[in-house]
Amino acid sequence: MRDVSIVGMGTTEFGVLDAGVKDLGVRAVSRALRSCDVSRADVDALYLGNFVAGILEGQENIAPLVADSVGLTGIPTMKTEGACASSGIALRQAYQAVATGVHDVVVVAGVESMTSAETTEFTRALNSAADTQTEGKTGLTFPGFYGLWLDRYMYEHGTTREEVAAIPVKNRKNGATNPRARFRDPITIDDVVESRLVADPLRLYDCCPAADGGAALVIAASDRARELTETPIQVLGSGHASGRSGAYRYDDLTTLDATVTAATDAYAQANISPTDLDVVELHDCFSAAEIGDSEDLGLFEKGEGATAAAEGVTAVDGDVPINPSGGLLSKGHPVGATGIGQVYEVCLQLFGEHENQVDGAELALTHNLGGSGAVCTVTVLGRDA
Repeated sequence: MRDVSIVGMGTTEFGVLDAGVKDLGVRAVSRALRSCDVSRADVDALYLGNFVAGILEGQENIAPLVADSVGLTGIPTMKTEGACASSGIALRQAYQAVATGVHDVVVVAGVESMTSAETTEFTRALNSAADTQTEGKTGLTFPGFYGLWLDRYMYEHGTTREEVAAIPVKNRKNGATNPRARFRDPITIDDVVESRLVADPLRLYDCCPAADGGAALVIAASDRARELTETPIQVLGSGHASGRSGAYRYDDLTTLDATVTAATDAYAQANISPTDLDVVELHDCFSAAEIGDSEDLGLFEKGEGATAAAEGVTAVDGDVPINPSGGLLSKGHPVGATGIGQVYEVCLQLFGEHENQVDGAELALTHNLGGSGAVCTVTVLGRDA
């Protein structure tokens, strides 16, 4: 296996962009290619993550359409789908292709366009990530799943509603200074606990907004990286695992096995422990998810995730900075673009160029989750010495 590095990256803002999925993909890939010294002729393949373009736009087969539009006609292309983890999976597949020597230089992207659809329409599309034969028939939505999760967690650990609310407050504070975020207005604990009830005990500000967006990377074999950029970022560990098909399949609803397995694999490959990390971007589709993800990733003991946020441990200047970008709760969640968007944010951290810079960030992790914990990717990244 060869070492693999990120040599270029590009993104759109995440928000209401009034553009279709192909247009957003073209913007992101074009910006990634312009960011490095890679010609079209250097690119061996394109991997693109997308989830709901087929349902919302009637647009499948999006990877070759984006490739052709940016001047990459003729190369092999692939669309990956794993619900909200679609582009995390695209990165994993592209990484493996380069690491095993199948390709030398690959473009990997994620893209989604959702906000032009009616709420009922994109809710129906998102629910296709659940098992339609089981949870679908019960009417359980994803806010419903995480409402059940949080209710059980608060019962088991005595966590207060105010401690949970500290997470959206933190992430909205971080998002306020991120020009790529959809929501940039800070909120308070009272705003969260007094906002409209969505799926008890989850309230409006506990839930991430839909968004449009695209993000892309150029990755290459590390022995060529210095030819292509002065600032490569090395992929140190990559994990990809599947989990339970629904809430009824978990022995412990508050532990999502796919995250635990993917993180264990990524840590082992990178030869690090969770305490070595300087910055983390994890999948906070709901405030409850950030609590559970942080514990499943081994950053905190069970029952300590919400308390850590309330005590400032996960702030930008805390001991374990989580989602300094503002996370999904502020940036929004263009589902197919989220995984690559997270990598874009931590690369800025490793360059020392992020709007909410973590001092001395040298080792970073991204965590991208799909469905009710059905699939997960975890990526560990570090400065390429």
